[in-house]
Amino acid sequence: MTKTKNAVHRCAWADNDPLMQDYHDEEWGVPERDGRALWEALMLDGFQAGLSWLTILRKREAFRKAFRNFDPKKVARMGEGDIERLLQNEGIIRSRAKIEATINGARIYMAMADAGEDFSAYVWKMAGGNPIQNSGPVPAKTELSEEISAALKKRGFKFVGPVIVYAWMQAVGIVNDHSPDCFRRKTV
Repeated sequence: MTKTKNAVHRCAWADNDPLMQDYHDEEWGVPERDGRALWEALMLDGFQAGLSWLTILRKREAFRKAFRNFDPKKVARMGEGDIERLLQNEGIIRSRAKIEATINGARIYMAMADAGEDFSAYVWKMAGGNPIQNSGPVPAKTELSEEISAALKKRGFKFVGPVIVYAWMQAVGIVNDHSPDCFRRKTV
């Protein structure tokens, strides 16, 4: 837990960079119920695998532009030409496997929607419907992240291991892991 010059207490991980501070203060841990936004966050967390979240944040707008504002309908229609174009885009992480996983993830998202399944309802139901208030040490993964990971993998999603899924659960407010003294703890 750190204290800034303005006497604002926030989670220690967020105090080293202004972009991380803004992300922490405005987005991280806020319960997200929009299925498209949940899917976008999951795809970005997949791109983070092996990298820092700050790297992804710095490239997030480039990712949004490259992936057509993460509109699943548009991303699902991307093909080999788009993949080749994205592999040349210096603004994003140029990993063929992660790019293909995002396009495939859009196709899965759309198949769910076409079958009448709402992505938000699907993941929130597994989490019990309400944000989980974690009061202990922050784990790298939990039984629930393992369960959600397995369910997503069964559907065909990639880069959704239990550690990535737990980081995503924290980011989208499925679990509240703000430090006990963080000013955002009670507001989310």
